[in-house]
This record gives sequence, C-alpha cells and structure tokens, in this order.
Amino acid sequence: MEDIKTRLATKDWMAITQELHNRGFVIVRDILSPLECDELIAGYDMENRYRKTISMQRYRFGLGEYRYFQYPLPKLITVIREEVYAKIVIVANQWMQELNIDKSFPPTHDAMKSLCKQHGQVEPTILILKYNEGGFNTLHQDLYGEIYFPMQIVMLLDQVNQDYSGGEFVITEQIPRAQSKVNVLKPNRGDMVIFTTNFRPMKGVKGYYRVHMKHGVSEIQSGHRHSLGIIFHDAKS
Repeated sequence: MEDIKTRLATKDWMAITQELHNRGFVIVRDILSPLECDELIAGYDMENRYRKTISMQRYRFGLGEYRYFQYPLPKLITVIREEVYAKIVIVANQWMQELNIDKSFPPTHDAMKSLCKQHGQVEPTILILKYNEGGFNTLHQDLYGEIYFPMQIVMLLDQVNQDYSGGEFVITEQIPRAQSKVNVLKPNRGDMVIFTTNFRPMKGVKGYYRVHMKHGVSEIQSGHRHSLGIIFHDAKS
C-alpha cells in the first residue's frame, strides 16, 4: 500500500484543507490508479465482500444499486480511510469551534471507530455504487447514527464522457433566508471528492453560522457509472 500512501502524501494538504474549510468540498485529483479502479469495479460481484445490498428504487433513493462492505475492508480502502481522516480531522474540529458546538473528534481513525463502537455503531459504512443509463441518486445526507464525522469521500471509478455521460456529482447549499446554491462537479476517474456530510460554517457579520448541505447524482444519460463512498463513521447493526 506504499503507492497509495505516497500518492496521498504528495498532495498539497494545506491547500486541500483550506478549500475544504472554505467551500465544504474539494476535488483531489489522481488518487486511484486505473488498475485500482478496475479491481474495485470487478469486485462488485464478489458476494463475500459485502454485508448488504440496497436497491435505490425500492426505498425511493433514486435509481441504481449500492453495496455495503463488511469488515475486514480491502486494505486499499482502509489505508485511504485512515490517511485522509488524519489529514482532515483538524478541519472538522475547527468547524466545531467556529460554530460553538461542544464536540471534538479524535486525531486517528482507530479512535474514531472506538468512539462509534461505544455508541453501538459497529457496521462499516463504506459502499460501492452502481448506476446504469437513467440512474440517479436523490439529494441526501449520510449520517447513520448519533456519532457521525462531518466529512466524507466519494471516488469515481469510471471516466465521465467516456464510460458514461451525465451523472454529475451535485452538492446543494441551503443558505439561511436565501435561495439554495447548487454545485455541479465532474471529477475524473480516480479522483477523490471530500465534502461535508451535513453542514459547514460560513462567516457572516455576526460570526459563523451553519450552511446545511446535501449531495446526490444527476441522471446518467448513457453508459454506466461506479463510485466508491468512504464514510468515516460506522453504523448501528
């Protein structure tokens, strides 16, 4: 796993975390190799990797399917989860301070998992999502329980305008007493999007206030789209 660690370590995390703090999301380019993307897609049909499969249409989440990994996770995913958490936890704690929320997050992901376990949250929330033509994902938040980390990751495994068209990653911001803002992102294969799970702080004339945010995927116009979702908190069984 030295390659993925090296790729992550060589990124400009000062700039990444600054943009994450200011906007609530950031695209980090070229994290997964084409081979790693292919292997994750190929693993979608390996039944023993997953604890649950969800049909989005059944629950009115959209049109598509996703599968939750079970522990132990593939090593690649574990490394990304641990390394990125350690880089962005400082932003999460800064958000709590700015919004006067009496909460802080531990410095390592192992400690974060232990905190989840103390509250009965022991199931992994890592998932791989699969959409075909016409598929989409409605706007939502991935909270899962009392304990949740305020940021998460999505990694694109297919190439936009090559493997699929449409399927933009959409993030909405609900600014108090104003119209919602929509951010439409088109990350490339292997890119990582780090974004807020629930809200981010925005500075106003009287200090910081919460901007609530949701995310989703627009309709796939053609082809197929796979993505990997990495959430830092676990869920109750």
